[in-house]
Amino acid sequence: MNTYINAIITGATGMVGEGVLHECLMHNHVESILVIGRRPCGIIHPKLEEIILSDLSDLSSAENQLSEYNACFFCSGVSSIRKTEEEYYRLTYALTLNFAGTLSKINPDMSFCYISGAGTDSTEEGRLMWARVKGKTENDLLKLPFKKEYNFRPAFMKPTKGLKNTLKYYKYISWMYPLLHLVLPGYFSELSQLGQAMINCILYGFDKNILEVKDINSLSYKK
Repeated sequence: MNTYINAIITGATGMVGEGVLHECLMHNHVESILVIGRRPCGIIHPKLEEIILSDLSDLSSAENQLSEYNACFFCSGVSSIRKTEEEYYRLTYALTLNFAGTLSKINPDMSFCYISGAGTDSTEEGRLMWARVKGKTENDLLKLPFKKEYNFRPAFMKPTKGLKNTLKYYKYISWMYPLLHLVLPGYFSELSQLGQAMINCILYGFDKNILEVKDINSLSYKK
């Protein structure tokens, strides 16, 4: 068991990244956090430092600041809507693998957690473009020389109350969460549970590299 976490977080200006950051800031075993993003996350906290980069696929200017971290929670991501496969591949696969590849060279003792999505296609051969690209991203992340690499596949998540980057449509359908969670528990969780599960997989480890919703929910309760 790890007794502490020094975490790098990306995507903190998005709904998922902000939610994961929120859980890390509140957790006693998370000692320090480095947010890397294209714009400031807008949060000031004693645990938190921040690096602003125009291109997340190029970490060369920040490499000397990355060696002391034992975890990365990679929460950056874009929608595939109105994107060509080439564009989505560049913004999803290429960016993620360049970022992760640099970290694995700097600190192979790091554990890397990637936010993927329910329905990701591990065969890379399905008909859904986004699922194939996500599947290739997961598969190739597993080939990098990290201590551990975990792929999280959340589906619908209840937003964390009070955070500012909640997607608008979540605000309109979140009232349905109790019913949907009861009827389809394998597809629903809370954003806070995702953050807790990511923290717990670093602290305690997990026996799978791919975590579906049921795994995320189960791991979130581990103390």
